Amino acid sequence: MSNLMQFLIDNPVDNLTDEVIVSARLAKFPFKIKGMTGPEFSEYQKLSTKISRHKKVEFDSKTFNELVVLNHTLEPNFRDAESIKKAGCQTPEQFLYKSLLAGEINELAQQITALSGFDKDIEDTVEEAKNS
Repeated sequence: MSNLMQFLIDNPVDNLTDEVIVSARLAKFPFKIKGMTGPEFSEYQKLSTKISRHKKVEFDSKTFNELVVLNHTLEPNFRDAESIKKAGCQTPEQFLYKSLLAGEINELAQQITALSGFDKDIEDTVEEAKNS
């Protein structure tokens, strides 16, 4: 067995996690994130891409970032029903936007995509989705 094969066996990526800081405002509170799988990434791209009547492909980065952050942030858990209710919100999306600034959501999504092996900027990902 090759060293590479042994490394891959010993280091599975299905539960890859990290702790990250998303802004100076939240510097004392690291977020725990987990990586995306290829199928999850493809599904989020599909759910965020719309084709208009004129066959124009439009990628909704807001939807993409929401899906990434809501599904891959372990701590805090934006899907926790008790926390959503306590914050006076009805949905995880409302709780997300009530809790974080737009730039913090974008930064968190970028750090999750980077942990998932997409080291390029989210704008590159948007362009890639538009062209596929």
